[in-house]
Amino acid sequence: MVHIREFTDPACPFAFSAEPALWRLQWLYGPGLDWERRMVVLSESPDDYLAKGFTPERQSDALKSLQAKYGMPIDWRVRPRMVATVHACRAVVATRLNAPGGREWRILRALRVRGMAGELIDDQATIDAAARDAGIEPRDLRRWTADPAVDQALREDARIARRPSSASLAQVHKLAANGDDGHRYTCPSLEITGPDGRRIDLPGFQPVEAYEIAIANVAPGLERRDPPGSAEELLAWAEVPLSTVEVATVMGTDTADARSELARVAQANPVGPDGYWSLPAAAGSLAA
Repeated sequence: MVHIREFTDPACPFAFSAEPALWRLQWLYGPGLDWERRMVVLSESPDDYLAKGFTPERQSDALKSLQAKYGMPIDWRVRPRMVATVHACRAVVATRLNAPGGREWRILRALRVRGMAGELIDDQATIDAAARDAGIEPRDLRRWTADPAVDQALREDARIARRPSSASLAQVHKLAANGDDGHRYTCPSLEITGPDGRRIDLPGFQPVEAYEIAIANVAPGLERRDPPGSAEELLAWAEVPLSTVEVATVMGTDTADARSELARVAQANPVGPDGYWSLPAAAGSLAA
């Protein structure tokens, strides 16, 4: 097994833009990957962003630029306000501690998708909707998040995210300043550890080739399967709607070819300039 520790946050557009690369890793090496997710907690309050001069208008400009560069479905229209990410992070941690069977990644995905579609992920209604997308009863999630053990685990996530490794500190340009306390991981940052304990740290947004090279170095014997034979096969495997660029990245093709194939076999749910694709039998909510 290869252990991947991912530092992320549901509201980070760079983490969202890295989803195509992470989906490719899951397809190529899925059974050989042991995934651990840690929440960075980018903001405790909307005022955290405003204090840095990051307003909804500046956010809109940044989202527009990232959407154009990386192609993920982002509605970059101006939001009514900035958000606190801590509540969504707490929901992910609560799911990690209380819901087996892969629900953690599902609610993280749902929160990302809804946030990048323009919903405010610190609104309880959005968190409840993401819970339903992930197959969780919202009342159960609310009960879980009230447990002090969840907040303790969340604070531990945030603490270790603010203690980057020495290898990551050697790539300080890929980290974020953390006030007087040095630096923290940006999203997504990956620590990839092979079966013999060798580790390669990749802080910040990286191309998919960097992840594949790291895995090849720490686990050269890990089985790597061929790309999917069709978009239909990929969507059936993913179990959640995928964007055009996610399908193209996993299949190793360009977005125009992927979109053409998807249009023949799947239903589209537009978001921003692009959207998500589902097989007809699975079409439903935005994220699940």
